[in-house]
Amino acid sequence: DGDRAYEWCLRNPLWPPQPVHPTSLAALRAGHLTFLKPDNYTGDLLPLPDRHPGTWKARTWGDGADASLLTTLPIFSAMNDSPARTGIPKTIYFELKLLAMGRGGGSAGEEADASVSIGYVAAPYPTWRQPGWQRGSLAVHGDDGRRFVNDTFGGTDFTTMFRTGETVGIGMRFGRPGRPPGYGEGEGLVQALDDVRVFFTREGREVGGWDLHEEMDERAEGGVAGLEGNYDLFPAVGVYGGVDFEVRFNPADWMYHP
Repeated sequence: DGDRAYEWCLRNPLWPPQPVHPTSLAALRAGHLTFLKPDNYTGDLLPLPDRHPGTWKARTWGDGADASLLTTLPIFSAMNDSPARTGIPKTIYFELKLLAMGRGGGSAGEEADASVSIGYVAAPYPTWRQPGWQRGSLAVHGDDGRRFVNDTFGGTDFTTMFRTGETVGIGMRFGRPGRPPGYGEGEGLVQALDDVRVFFTREGREVGGWDLHEEMDERAEGGVAGLEGNYDLFPAVGVYGGVDFEVRFNPADWMYHP
């Protein structure tokens, strides 16, 4: 699947930033985001009617293969949110509460038979792959706590595995650009930002993070392209095997408030 995803990405370059209708922009500002269910996802994926808009419940069926759930609207609109355009720093964030991970009841030390991951992707993205594995994506993976940025080589040690009942969150902070726009960055394009940080929370506390531009595995072709504030970014939740969880895009439901 890795080779297939690599070829798919070569055939499907990242989309340039897209205009967002004012009505849609107001919805995403309020956290009223909607998931798309990819064809390879097997399970339930429903909004919770008794909660704030932007709260979703998911339960996979059986031993499903890897899949990434993405939203219909970007949580970061490069044309509307980039500090290179607004002069104002921008933070994006959402949370996930893990209700169950794994159906087999395996003991500690066994290879995980299920996983959930939380991150961001630039579109289009091969939804049969976990976020963080391909270009224009990053994520923290719950089965081992490792972080991935365009990385199919095993990731980087970061935190511990996610625990049932725990709420985790991931965010990105985009700072003002440290240089003037370069040639060709003024017409319809958005300047890539030097100051981008990723942060991670557990149970309402920020517990770690990293500078997007820190040294990466030299095998990661394309580096952090797509994640520097010059492309639209979509929340992404990766699943594998049997998992149950809630996703919270609405700030009214967050444990942590960036």
